[in-house]
Amino acid sequence: MSVADTLAEDMIAGGDPSWLLRETGYELLRESTFETRFALSNGFLGVRGGLASHLGACRAVPPRIYVAGLFDTPTPDSVVPELVPAPDWTQVRILLPDGPLMRCPDRSSRALTLDMRRGALFMEARQTCNAPLDVCLRSLRLVSLHARAIGMQVIELRIESGVSDLTFEAAFGPTDFELAPERAELDLKAWRTWRSGRSLAIAAAASLEVDGIERQPVMRGDLTWNWSWTAQPGQIVTFRRIIAVTRHHATDVHAGARARKELAAARTLGWRGILARHEAAWAERWRCSDIRVTGDDAAQAALRFAIYHLNGAANPEDPHVSVAARALTGDDYRGHVFWDTEIFLVPFYALTWPEAARTLLMYRFRTLDAARAKAAQMGCRGALYAWESADSGSEVTPAQTVGPDRKILDVLCGSQEQHISADVAYAVWQYWQATEDEAFLQEAGAEIILETARFWTWRAALEADGRRHIRTVIGPDEYHEGVDDNAFTNGMARWTIARGLDVAALVQARWPETWARLARSLDLGEPELAHWREAAEAIATGFDPATGLFEQFAGFSALETVDLNAYAGRSVPMDVVLGRERTQRAQVIKQADVVALLALLPEAFPGASGGTNFDHYEPRCGHGSSLSRAMHGLAAARLGRAEAALSYFRRSAAIDLADTHVAIGGGIHVAALGGVWMIAILGFAGLSLRADGLAFDPCLPADWQSLDFRIRWRGRDLAVAIDGTTRVLRVALDRGAPMTVFAGGAAFVIAMDRPLTVEGVGG
Repeated sequence: MSVADTLAEDMIAGGDPSWLLRETGYELLRESTFETRFALSNGFLGVRGGLASHLGACRAVPPRIYVAGLFDTPTPDSVVPELVPAPDWTQVRILLPDGPLMRCPDRSSRALTLDMRRGALFMEARQTCNAPLDVCLRSLRLVSLHARAIGMQVIELRIESGVSDLTFEAAFGPTDFELAPERAELDLKAWRTWRSGRSLAIAAAASLEVDGIERQPVMRGDLTWNWSWTAQPGQIVTFRRIIAVTRHHATDVHAGARARKELAAARTLGWRGILARHEAAWAERWRCSDIRVTGDDAAQAALRFAIYHLNGAANPEDPHVSVAARALTGDDYRGHVFWDTEIFLVPFYALTWPEAARTLLMYRFRTLDAARAKAAQMGCRGALYAWESADSGSEVTPAQTVGPDRKILDVLCGSQEQHISADVAYAVWQYWQATEDEAFLQEAGAEIILETARFWTWRAALEADGRRHIRTVIGPDEYHEGVDDNAFTNGMARWTIARGLDVAALVQARWPETWARLARSLDLGEPELAHWREAAEAIATGFDPATGLFEQFAGFSALETVDLNAYAGRSVPMDVVLGRERTQRAQVIKQADVVALLALLPEAFPGASGGTNFDHYEPRCGHGSSLSRAMHGLAAARLGRAEAALSYFRRSAAIDLADTHVAIGGGIHVAALGGVWMIAILGFAGLSLRADGLAFDPCLPADWQSLDFRIRWRGRDLAVAIDGTTRVLRVALDRGAPMTVFAGGAAFVIAMDRPLTVEGVGG
């Protein structure tokens, strides 16, 4: 059975639609959208996937292949590194004597199917116009989740009718002059970046069979193959290509050998073996992370789409890279890493794939010296992480950008959006709570939290009123720059300092030798810790007990009030509608700010003030960021407002699934997808992490008859089922020691032979 038939059996013949993403037809102007949505990734290799089959069809954008960590500055005078597109290893041409075979395909026959269960992209098309051959084409692409260096491509041609000479060419696409050729051999090519000292090696093997008999190429060059023969009716032509990619420093003379070694191992397996191991790796990921919803097919499809891209974005084997704002699916944000990773992605990984979460946090540890240097530049001790980070961890936020009115604008996020250091600490603590990974805490996590706590103690200056103030910052609401005492920033800073004290006490008590090493290397002692305690208590919060409101920043309440409902039909962000200057003078919020603090630190909101703040700030938010609706959804769900949360869930999912966001051509909004998962698990399921166990406080939407999922917690595997109809929570421990679960206001101890059933929850 051919590869195409193997896949078609499941995908085309009655496959579960919640596992499949399918588009039929071809629209040139929407091609970049399809390429984003159908992208393949394994955390090391990324391949955009559109309806154009790379067989001579018109393309709106050049093909994009990505390799994690392959950064370079685009010009000699540039200071902002960008992720460099790699050579297109999917390129082929099928030629008739008078031109490309597929130059006139039946557009309605073009179909693209992403099998999210197996991480495979399947394409089909027919040649139907007045050509010598009537041909049905099918193709398969994947990047292996088992061996991340490996990519595989299979193309099958069925000659339905006609006789003609046919030429099949396979090559590697151009690199847009962004990579300099370094080495070229029949089975291997290597390139280097022009300025950053990175090199890329690709080894490849290709074969072509006609009716099961392999044909030798008539021409062979550097990673190029050319076959020619006379096509006959009934022939089945199968092309297979396997590639192995390695990224390395330019001084590594063994890189080509490593690529060849990876390729040799893959060829030994053969295409069936590669496919089988790839499928097994995806099956394991889905076993750990799948979510099943009954009663809401759209929500089920959205969750599968989100989890597919989340599982494909991370590489637990490489602490030198993190997950960028568009992962490995597009060019937007130049492949840079933001707070998105720690706040919106680490929760998913910590509770379903802790090895991946650990690696992402080790990236932050590896870049800790760069964070220390940035803090020192502004006269502070401790660590201030880069707002935008690439490979080294240095600040790479562009100094300027072009605004909607085509004017040059200064970008202040790199210097003023400092909450990133609290966000990283938050992720480290979440990972520790979820895993109790003692080796990580001693090796890396404690130092990150201590150094970020130290930074906030220095950054929050004591003033004449006896309070500590954090002035001239940008909070998550980036419409307002240079503000004082941003509620999110100050709240997260207080929290970080408190966790720094907790970590110091924990390490001193459990691992005194580790504490001695850290105290010595960081020059940290009890007098400074006492200073931290005072600082955490003195930081201004902006909370008004009389109203129950946190003022978003000092002076926010005095700004102009704008009724956003009057602009409900707009198609552009509010700062474009109102203009930059008026927006800065108005109570118009780009994205969740105080609401984000509520979502992350609900314990910081006393009494009923959580709902009070949500009601106050929700109508003032213009959702000018793809991150905003997810935070609102999580906060709403935790407040027990399931239907409002479901609306935000749907709108977050729609960013990439419903063409509602103009920037989808630049890559998947992976943080928004992480937010979709957060709304479902941390919101609707009501899961929260405690020092002594897991707590559940479910609140399912009315249409959700049930919600089933799995999580990992401190070396244990748990299966959770919430019945929205009968309001029953079931938690089963599939692996690991007994543990405590909190639900319905009570504590329960569960074991592998003693699952938990609690009635009266989930409403």
